[in-house]
Amino acid sequence: MQVKNLAWLGQLGDADLRLLRVFKSVVECGGMASAELELNIAMSTISRHVKDLETRLGLVLCRRGRAGFALTPEGEQVYDAALGLLAATDAFRGRLHDIHRRLGGDLHVALFEKTASNPEAHIAAAVARFRQAVPQATLHLHVGTIGMIERGVIDGRYHLGVIPEHRHSDTLAYTDLFGETMQLYAGRGHAWFDPPAPAPDWDALRQQDLAALGYHSPNMALAHQRRLERRATASDQEAVATLVLSGAFVGFLPDHYAAGFVQAGQMRAVAPEVLRYTCRFSAIVRRSPAPSRLTRAFLDALQQAHRTPPG
Repeated sequence: MQVKNLAWLGQLGDADLRLLRVFKSVVECGGMASAELELNIAMSTISRHVKDLETRLGLVLCRRGRAGFALTPEGEQVYDAALGLLAATDAFRGRLHDIHRRLGGDLHVALFEKTASNPEAHIAAAVARFRQAVPQATLHLHVGTIGMIERGVIDGRYHLGVIPEHRHSDTLAYTDLFGETMQLYAGRGHAWFDPPAPAPDWDALRQQDLAALGYHSPNMALAHQRRLERRATASDQEAVATLVLSGAFVGFLPDHYAAGFVQAGQMRAVAPEVLRYTCRFSAIVRRSPAPSRLTRAFLDALQQAHRTPPG
């Protein structure tokens, strides 16, 4: 990437970081209109900030108009570079807090979806412990897919993530926290909603239309292991639930998440003693650089909450 206004490189200040953060939000929201809600500032102000950044860099970063928002090739490179710069800036601020031996600042934690209803997950209790121990910190909670959380922790956007274990990366350190039970469900209208006899097994499941997560996960690993062909893919558990509720597919869901649909008579677990699997959730942090004291404080709160569940 060639920056025309090279003098800018030696004059990076807080104002430039603010412009880069606005640009980052615009890219991640997919346009200025969506970023208006995220940033809580007027779209005209956002547009002016992006234009100021383009002027500072001497580059056209994005196209906006009737055709929609799109990054230019230079904009894509600036976005990638901004992620690294902003992550490094946050890490520097965290180190300064460490040097001054006081905890504070921003902590970004990313969680895999549907953990709040899991009785084995005590993340809310960990948040309470952390808040009591570090009241001056600002906690930002995010929810995402496994891959998004892993990439976010690796590139520094998130300081810590909580995901179901499916494969290990040498770049990350894992701390085991809690488990989850996944059961197969059929919705009203599906042939398996009223339990067939004999009870279905894995061979019978191979003949059914299965809805499953469409990215690498314990769910996908199970499909490969059991040679299950997916007839529909989903971006998250709610999408799986919607496909199951249609009566056209069966799918695996966390038992705690599906409980409400079961109580409403909208779906049933199929052969729960056989068609089920379990997975473990772990906290992940980067191995290098070492986690900040603020990150370690939240990790400690997670470990304590799961060693001593709330009464």
